[in-house]
Amino acid sequence: MTIGCAPTLAVGFGQAITLGLKKYVTFNGRASRSEYWYFLLFYMILSIITRILDAAIGAPVLSTLLIVVAFIPLLSILIRRLHDIGRSGWWYLIWITVIGAFVLLYWLCQKGGVDDNQYGPGPVAQPTAS
Repeated sequence: MTIGCAPTLAVGFGQAITLGLKKYVTFNGRASRSEYWYFLLFYMILSIITRILDAAIGAPVLSTLLIVVAFIPLLSILIRRLHDIGRSGWWYLIWITVIGAFVLLYWLCQKGGVDDNQYGPGPVAQPTAS
């Protein structure tokens, strides 16, 4: 019997929401690709719902509140996602340039490392017995 590290299928939708909210001000560590994209999907769904409700009440109150409340969690998970691919969190500023937004999107779609890096252990590596 050998013990090794095999990547697991990363977090699911509910777990990504839970992790994103629990680590809403945690800028160190790493976030898996699925954790990032599922949390972003959760934010987009909330954004659509709040915009519909804002249209019904005639003022952008709820969507503005969502933007204010979600800014820090979205930034922290973005930085942890960059850490997962071995990049500093400061690289998120690359989105300011036109070409940089595409580079950032490419990086966010990349598979993260399973092994430890300078930002911590891999978020999807679990010791398994085989």
